[in-house]
Amino acid sequence: MRQALETMLSMQHRMNTRVHEDWINQHFEWYRAIWIECGELMDHYGYKWWKKQDPDMAQVRLEVVDIWHFGLSALFSSDTDIAELAKQVAADLDVPTEGIQDVREATEALALASLQARGFSVPQFSVLMQACNLSFEDLYRHYVGKNVLNFFRQDHGYKEGSYQKLWEGREDNEHLAELMERLDTESDDFPSDVYSALKAKYPG
Repeated sequence: MRQALETMLSMQHRMNTRVHEDWINQHFEWYRAIWIECGELMDHYGYKWWKKQDPDMAQVRLEVVDIWHFGLSALFSSDTDIAELAKQVAADLDVPTEGIQDVREATEALALASLQARGFSVPQFSVLMQACNLSFEDLYRHYVGKNVLNFFRQDHGYKEGSYQKLWEGREDNEHLAELMERLDTESDDFPSDVYSALKAKYPG
């Protein structure tokens, strides 16, 4: 887990640096993005007692992964040591599974913690993961895939408007999901493998 966390933290730092070279000292409101994503998660799960709603757990879990992107960003400070931060995050993810809240309660608790502290609660995020039956392995796999896809889009003209999001009648994230099923998440080169697989298939 520690190595996977170091990988994700490094990837998040690299992505944020692409947005702003000195991103840490900009003090962006990551907590705000977190609670808004919590609201989007609630939409996919369903909260309207006055109409029939079936939870879309695939989308719920993807929203959890999106929250993780912002949460990792919120954990950085100007003197962050990634190895030490990964160690702390690993400890904070290790929360008891007894008395786990349902998805709605866990989502609200994370949103509340984010608003109160203007930060990110890793233990509360762990509770949400457990409520959604999202394993750490799946969190890692989906996080890396989304992060690499974002870089791939930028490298192939996304900002300029020349990137092709549809290939062979399907969106790029669908191709990504298919490619990742064939890749070894245990590989030290997993992020590079994902990028190479996308590049080999992309028609542009």
